[in-house]
Amino acid sequence: MYTPIARAALLALTGLPLAALAQSAQTDDTIPPARRLAQDATDSISAPASVPATTTLAPVVVTAARGPQSLADAIPQTTRFDQQDIADTTARDLPGLLQLAPGAQVVRNGGPGSSSALFLRGASAQQSLVLIDGVRVDSVSLGNAQIEQLPLDQIDHVEVVNGNVSALYGSGAVGGVVQVFTKDGGNHPPRFNFSVEYGSYHTQQQQAGVDGRLDSDGKTTFSVTVARAKDDGFSSINPALAPVNPNANGYLNESVSASLRHRFNDRWDAGVRYFQSNGNDSFDNPYGAPTDLNNLYSKVQLASAFANGRVTDWWTTHVIVAAGNDRSNTALNGVYTDHFDTDNRQYTWQNDFTFAPQQKLQLGYEHLDQRLDSNDYGAPDRHVNSVFAGYTGRVGGSQFQANVRHDQYSDFGGANSYYLGYGYDVTEHWKVTASWSDSFRAPTFNDLYFPFSGNPSIQPERSHSVEAALQYASDALGVMKLTAYETRYTNLIEYQQVSPGEFVAQNVGRAKVQGVEGSWSGHVGKTDVRAALTFQNPVDEDTNTDLNRRARHFASFSANRSIGGWRVGGEWLVSGERNDSGTTLAGYGVVNLSARYAITKSWYVAAQIQNLFDKDYELAYTYNTPRRGAYLTLGWQQQ
Repeated sequence: MYTPIARAALLALTGLPLAALAQSAQTDDTIPPARRLAQDATDSISAPASVPATTTLAPVVVTAARGPQSLADAIPQTTRFDQQDIADTTARDLPGLLQLAPGAQVVRNGGPGSSSALFLRGASAQQSLVLIDGVRVDSVSLGNAQIEQLPLDQIDHVEVVNGNVSALYGSGAVGGVVQVFTKDGGNHPPRFNFSVEYGSYHTQQQQAGVDGRLDSDGKTTFSVTVARAKDDGFSSINPALAPVNPNANGYLNESVSASLRHRFNDRWDAGVRYFQSNGNDSFDNPYGAPTDLNNLYSKVQLASAFANGRVTDWWTTHVIVAAGNDRSNTALNGVYTDHFDTDNRQYTWQNDFTFAPQQKLQLGYEHLDQRLDSNDYGAPDRHVNSVFAGYTGRVGGSQFQANVRHDQYSDFGGANSYYLGYGYDVTEHWKVTASWSDSFRAPTFNDLYFPFSGNPSIQPERSHSVEAALQYASDALGVMKLTAYETRYTNLIEYQQVSPGEFVAQNVGRAKVQGVEGSWSGHVGKTDVRAALTFQNPVDEDTNTDLNRRARHFASFSANRSIGGWRVGGEWLVSGERNDSGTTLAGYGVVNLSARYAITKSWYVAAQIQNLFDKDYELAYTYNTPRRGAYLTLGWQQQ
């Protein structure tokens, strides 16, 4: 059984009531001890002063099966970045953090705040779903979320699931799902924290927050964090390669997150969450005049209310009512030119039934309303009604997961998806898994309705995937996994020329991605280690060429260790060459270093050096990347 401390950790991670988690924990006595990944408190590495020191007795993820499970029990390749991982990394935003996830490649069109794309297992940015606290915040016109507008200051932890999981989350979960969990309050007296930073490119960053309980018994908890980041940047496009303004392209971001939760009794709790990030990014346009000043004003916003309840000893229910909005407005020389504003309204009702020990059935309904407001074109509102079912179970050494989902769209009809997974415990530490899945991506509003290129008759993109994995898990080393996979894409939406100068969206594309993916999240002694290595073959089967901006091999490695009052570490990011619209981008390797020193129990100072060897490299053709930079942070955490 989980200890009280572990149950509290599960509550913070999953947002489920303690009673519901107690029900899930009833079957844990039969799980091999090594696969619980219990970590003795004496072996835990103390957190820096900016992160409350806690002991995680069982790393838990919820995204891989829409419910809490041990990281080692997740059948799909799953990665979890917790508060310690976020404090250790040199990343400032979600794209920077995701570079450490297996199978993930991130492309930026310039510096911080610039347009970014996530390629997960070779899938496009529109084929990798991003959720915030279980809610969609993607643009209905483009089909992807503005991940560059998600600062780490507002994030509690992140989970990444690789592979086709549309059967759990619907459209866009072809390459996988990234779920961001915003900060939540803890059962302790209110604690304040703040930090200030200054560094290269005149970077300035300020953050302040408070969280804790509002009453003596801890039934009502809250969290509020505000942050501001600004830098002068550099010219996003190399002026030697395109006729652009050579001025520096700076970025300003202001963000806030807040949560409030009340536990009515040991069966029911409810709360609200809010997140907003506003960005102002100066960018270069190679098709404009060399004196042009271009700005993109962005907003990602989430407001949600949730309730969790234990209806009976075997039935728990979870409800979310939310609005996830995306705003994108461009200005040329100070005059607004275009705006694409998406409103998502999402209603989710999920029910979990534990009908026997280690046997759980999941049934749910989701309704999504999507609306676009743009001065470029009009489009009808989209309404999506979805039903989903899932089963997770264990019989002896065998583990099963099955999911099926139907999404009914108002603009093009229905789409079905499924996931079948199996795991077998060969020994206490070794496990093999296999899965077979089917996913889809719904056409964007640009695909359907954009003037002269949209096609209202196109259908969803489809993908089919098979994979097999070998996993080792132990208290001593953590979780290591080696996965081989193949994903085939059909009905891909491509813009075909129908007359001189006229291109129209058509379902004509085919692609295939075969790969081997290795990951390790654990420790060697008192050194925390994270490693990821991917070899893949991302091929456009129509042209027999590599998919744009996907490297055939890439890797990441990070190590961090506490030595006395110090926390020191480093990252190494490596990528092979990539194609980009007929141009070959060279491979690269980037090294980042970090160090923190606890001056007192409350005060700390931190330093970072990014791109230590001043590597000159490209993530996208003609776009510059940051050179060597140094950053210094002073922070305080109330004890």
